[in-house]
Amino acid sequence: MPCGDVAGNYATIQIMKAVLPEPVHESYRRHRKQRTSQIILPIVLGAILFLVMVVLINIATFRDNGDVGRWAAISTIWIALPVCLMGLVFLALLGGLVYLMGRLLGIAPIYTGKAQDFVHKLAIRIRRVADMAVKPVFSVNGFGATIKALFGRK
Repeated sequence: MPCGDVAGNYATIQIMKAVLPEPVHESYRRHRKQRTSQIILPIVLGAILFLVMVVLINIATFRDNGDVGRWAAISTIWIALPVCLMGLVFLALLGGLVYLMGRLLGIAPIYTGKAQDFVHKLAIRIRRVADMAVKPVFSVNGFGATIKALFGRK
């Protein structure tokens, strides 16, 4: 077919119908078994338990003389409890960090002084080595400049 055919004949893409084989190694089989018992089952049981609790709370609350205020207080406690526990964990971590920083500030000046002396000595040695490496180039340039000054002064 010519490339300029405008009549609506387009190239079609053949879809591959390849069937990929499932892995048969032992770890994959173990994973498939554990997926049901360790992932799907606990999620389903948790969802069922949650729905049962919702139904029981509704029955207890909205029955004849259900005390809505008491159930609201209980719900508030259950909502606020995780926030309080996480705040307690955060407070413990913050206290530990403050204690460690106090200890670190007690010993840091000694070691930072030693590190500063080491870096200063290292800088002096590096400067000496760099000067020694450049000294031959400077002496050759100086010798050339002296010769030029003696013979080629303009």
